[in-house]
Amino acid sequence: MDQALNILVARLLAQRFVLRKDPLARRALIDEAFRESLEHRLAECGLQLLENPYAEHIAVALQPHMEEWVFGEGENWLSNNMGLPRDGIALLVVVWALIILPKRERQIARVEAGNEEQGDLFGAEKPIEHGEGVAQGVSEDALYADFGKVLGGKMRFTTNLGQLSKLGFVVRRNRMIYEGPMLDLMIDYAKLAPRIINGALADILKLSGTQIATAEIDA
Repeated sequence: MDQALNILVARLLAQRFVLRKDPLARRALIDEAFRESLEHRLAECGLQLLENPYAEHIAVALQPHMEEWVFGEGENWLSNNMGLPRDGIALLVVVWALIILPKRERQIARVEAGNEEQGDLFGAEKPIEHGEGVAQGVSEDALYADFGKVLGGKMRFTTNLGQLSKLGFVVRRNRMIYEGPMLDLMIDYAKLAPRIINGALADILKLSGTQIATAEIDA
């Protein structure tokens, strides 16, 4: 177990994420003893395993009590620990809402469809789907047309999108934006989804748009 554990930890640290269908990742998800050893090894370094059944990858992150020790210096800690500016964070939330929320609906619907016949103990169980078939992409041009001016204009939009790609949140291909390995792991669905579904994102964008318009008039 030690060699396999060492390899998985080294890959997670060096590559930042590993596909959940990878043999070692799968072992960490189904082998309880291996999972406990992995979590213990990571905890010794102030890290924790990131995984959820709806994400296509597993990854590592700092344990909450270690964040201030690592990111406590500098102004970035005041808003986030990824070095993203405020308009970059806003773009990340918009992309998350457009890609992850619809994906999660499709995944949950598929699971529920597999459990319709409660009395059939041996019925076929539908696994959770992953990949671009369920996580559909978003057009860069359409995204900019809808939100670009609110999110800082063309240059800021392009710069922030490139940063999100570099951090692994998104994958850009043929002017389309797809889910990156970290998008469904680094953002807490349970906390953010209700805020977006209840209209908080729309209110924030509306407010930001008003502030920008006011600034332009004052100028």
